[in-house]
Amino acid sequence: MDYVSWILRLIMPFIALAIVIRTFVSLRYNRRNEGALIVLEDEDSQKVYPVKYWETSIGRSRGSDVRLTNPMVSRDHAVLLRREAGWFVTDTGSKAGVTVNDKPITGRTAVYIGDRINIGGTILVVRRADDYGDNSQEEHCTKKSKPPKRTIAPSFLLFLVTLFTIMFAAEICINLENLDVAPIAAVYIVFMWVFFIVTRLCIKRVTFELESLALFLSSIGILLASSHSTKTGWVQLASAIIGVIGFCLLLKFIEIPDRVMKWRLIITIAAVVVLGLNLALGKVTHGAANWIVIGPVSIQPSEFVKIAYIFVGASTLDSLLTKKNLTEFIIFTAICIGALFIMSDLGTAVIFFVTFLVIAFMRSGDIKTVILAISAAVFGAMLVLTARPYIANRFAIWGNVWLDPDDKGYQQVRTLIYSASGGLFGTGAGTGGLQNIFASESDLVFGLVCEEMGFIIALLIAVSLAGLVLYARAVTTRSRSSFYSIAACSAAALLVFQASLNIFGSTDILPLTGVTLPFISAGGSSMMSCWCLLAFIKAADERTYAMKRKSLKKATMPNGDDVIEI
Repeated sequence: MDYVSWILRLIMPFIALAIVIRTFVSLRYNRRNEGALIVLEDEDSQKVYPVKYWETSIGRSRGSDVRLTNPMVSRDHAVLLRREAGWFVTDTGSKAGVTVNDKPITGRTAVYIGDRINIGGTILVVRRADDYGDNSQEEHCTKKSKPPKRTIAPSFLLFLVTLFTIMFAAEICINLENLDVAPIAAVYIVFMWVFFIVTRLCIKRVTFELESLALFLSSIGILLASSHSTKTGWVQLASAIIGVIGFCLLLKFIEIPDRVMKWRLIITIAAVVVLGLNLALGKVTHGAANWIVIGPVSIQPSEFVKIAYIFVGASTLDSLLTKKNLTEFIIFTAICIGALFIMSDLGTAVIFFVTFLVIAFMRSGDIKTVILAISAAVFGAMLVLTARPYIANRFAIWGNVWLDPDDKGYQQVRTLIYSASGGLFGTGAGTGGLQNIFASESDLVFGLVCEEMGFIIALLIAVSLAGLVLYARAVTTRSRSSFYSIAACSAAALLVFQASLNIFGSTDILPLTGVTLPFISAGGSSMMSCWCLLAFIKAADERTYAMKRKSLKKATMPNGDDVIEI
């Protein structure tokens, strides 16, 4: 049967390549129209400002969506918002205030077609975008939207994932000479198709590319863990199912931006409480107190705090770009990172900090804020290395693992050796030597994939995760809400940076920090967290809420016969 296993290892990389390519091609070409929703016309100069987003900042700063040069306009003057009930304007603490039809506003104030909004002496008149044709696109869209191309059917893409899963499971059964993995693979395949059918028929969602990619990555993580421990495989499978349920619930929860703001404070407090419980009840495991053990179940709370962190960080809406709003987030960040340092969870702390930089820059548009944060982080890192000698030892061996291959560099040296032995197509799942090294299924899992599945599939995993950033960056330029844009970019950056720490740490390009490889590493908390983080990226795609948007197109503003459409 060895030749059958060899044939399977030879075919699987090509199926994996087809899945990855077709997924991102479909994501690349299936786009919505990027036209303006309404326009704001300067009453004096007749200059037209297209409004393309659900939250549009108006002010004098470079980061404003509608930038006015009038010196009477504050840097962050107002925000124009689109909601189910219509359009609203909010004063964000400006000096000159905001008036609508010469009446000062307090809080959110409805605006209608033809209304005159006074922003620091500049009168902006609300107009229909259709009345201006292509001129409404001049400021923000230089290229006309192209019609979507024909792409792969979601069902066929999932069929490829299913085929890969069956072949992977068959290879494991052949190599291990038992059928212990078969039930796990069967349950997972049935679950994938149930998820697909429910998504298409019940929720009526038109896209399934990101889900297919995540199911593909999860199948590798589940079956790879199953090949070494059936118990771990079942745990990974259960975690993936819970993660998918969390993915669906989170997508439903964040479909209304105002709901996000209502829950922001509650989620902030909940995250701080969870970290506090972790500090009080955390069990020290391999130098870090980042686990809470409840009977037979162990939970890593910081994985779930990642979700809350992005939720809170991206919740700007009415307070977009304001300093007070950013200051509150900085305080929350300091609490999170401080707690992680006390737990000695350096890897997760670094991930939070990088995510903070992404969110801070997207919210402020100010590179000075980012530079200041990096400077503070460098100073803090020096203090940590002084106070935590064992962390300093990790940096001491970084890049020099071959000088101490049997002690400090033991894990990285073995990872490099076994990774190289896998070649392009691997030695076969369940047969690798790296599985006998501590943390091979978590911290060193990339090396395990290289050895047992081959460099091609390992590279495709890395490319798939890296592609999330490119996709998030592309889709956020078309996302209607700033919440979706910021959340998608920060979630993608978090996943990719975490993957980089895992991949480069195990291969001695970066210090080994002990973080998981998203969707692949063994760990239920990590699997569930990754699926929920994917929901933020999914929500940024306008097609995700296609049915919801259709209902919003019918929303009217009671100003004669005028109708504001999305």
